[in-house]
Amino acid sequence: MKTIAALGAVALAAIASSARADNVADFYKGRTVSIVVGHEVGTGFDVYSRVLIRHMGRYIPGAPTMIVQNMLGASGVTSANWLYNVAPKDGTAMGTFAQTVPLEPLFGNQQARYDAARFIWIGNMESSIAICGVTKASGVQTFEDLRKREIVMGATGPTGPLVKSALAVKNLLGAQIRVIPGYKGSADVKLAMNRGEVQGICGLPWSTVKSFWRQELESGDFRPILQISGDKTPELPGNVTHYTDFIKTDENRQLFGLLFGVQALGRIYATPPDVPADRVAALRKAFDETMKDKEFLADAEKTGIDIIPMNGAMVAKMWAEFTSTPAPIVEQAKKVTTP
Repeated sequence: MKTIAALGAVALAAIASSARADNVADFYKGRTVSIVVGHEVGTGFDVYSRVLIRHMGRYIPGAPTMIVQNMLGASGVTSANWLYNVAPKDGTAMGTFAQTVPLEPLFGNQQARYDAARFIWIGNMESSIAICGVTKASGVQTFEDLRKREIVMGATGPTGPLVKSALAVKNLLGAQIRVIPGYKGSADVKLAMNRGEVQGICGLPWSTVKSFWRQELESGDFRPILQISGDKTPELPGNVTHYTDFIKTDENRQLFGLLFGVQALGRIYATPPDVPADRVAALRKAFDETMKDKEFLADAEKTGIDIIPMNGAMVAKMWAEFTSTPAPIVEQAKKVTTP
């Protein structure tokens, strides 16, 4: 009798699961899922999202259409505010923005009206390795040179990773950097470097360098000198300094982890809070299946982007750790990233 009862329970669970899947498919059929990108067209966030939408819809029950919408402002904070407070909470809106954006409320930014712990994280397309690099014209060969000679680095807005990374490297690692903010994105900084307006950039994903900065990299006009996230990679030259070389105490480790470790969340995707659980599960599963899809991976390779994914649960766990950083460490982080 126990065996029969157990089999009955399994059957009922299977029926319930099938019913939930049917409900999700019924909801998404004929609908459009928007990915709101908090950065301009042509940036890495935009390019990654456009590759994603070409494939992910096949794995969402009901096969909805997927589109990208760009929403600029405050280096991604505007789009995060919209996603959290305005976007429909029905599973038809997703968003992506720079990995520094979810930390803004923690750092006391009054314009950041959201709670990173309440976003529902769908996944991360790239566990980024971030670098700082300089132009050949700067005369800087190594990071030690940068600790002796001042150069000008271009950056975006004050909440963006290019500003925060450069200031952290300046104030924690002793680099002689003068930061010029206000560029729309890394592509604009590259143009400024080519024109000689600035001589460097900090917080740039290595995948972006390999794809969109390949010409400058191969010609030697741009050279990486510091890796500020991820494990040491053999893809970078042996004379590139790694940020962990400067960790001396547990306090350093926590502080550097908050400022530099967050770079690993390079291409994160979220929905607003309160999306129905069955639709969240469907989106997470669709994202994970897409990351393994042969056509998607071929498309990513053709586009020149790296795919080093994390699932939604892993991303949520990392944000939970970052947002629970002790207050004294957060205060230090705020000081060293404030212009």
